[in-house]
Amino acid sequence: MKLKPIARAAVFAAAFLAPSLVFADDFLGGPAIAGCDVYICWLGNLVLSIINLVLVPVLFAISFIVFLYGIAKSYIFSSGEPGEVAKGHKLILWGIIAFVVMISIWGLVNVVANTFGLAGFSAPPLPKSF
Repeated sequence: MKLKPIARAAVFAAAFLAPSLVFADDFLGGPAIAGCDVYICWLGNLVLSIINLVLVPVLFAISFIVFLYGIAKSYIFSSGEPGEVAKGHKLILWGIIAFVVMISIWGLVNVVANTFGLAGFSAPPLPKSF
């Protein structure tokens, strides 16, 4: 039986590289962050940090800008034209929908993070007055 080059490579990988997966836990260790001493926990915390500290605030800002632009377009720039007022109302509606979707996604990410014991984040702290 003659093996094709791809099949030959797959057999080689299965025979010689697969046993190294037994020791995967030893050399996949990442930096210890918040009690994590394995790479997957560190990677999970990194993804959660990016979602909670970068992605969520940026998307909230974009949806807030769309909401404010809808208000301005509907009530300030429309001059009472029904078509322009309707376009502004659509932007306001899409801004509110974006707020609801972002809060839902943020909550789901934190529920999953707390379920698997990753360092999820709660609501951001309130601003302090000095």
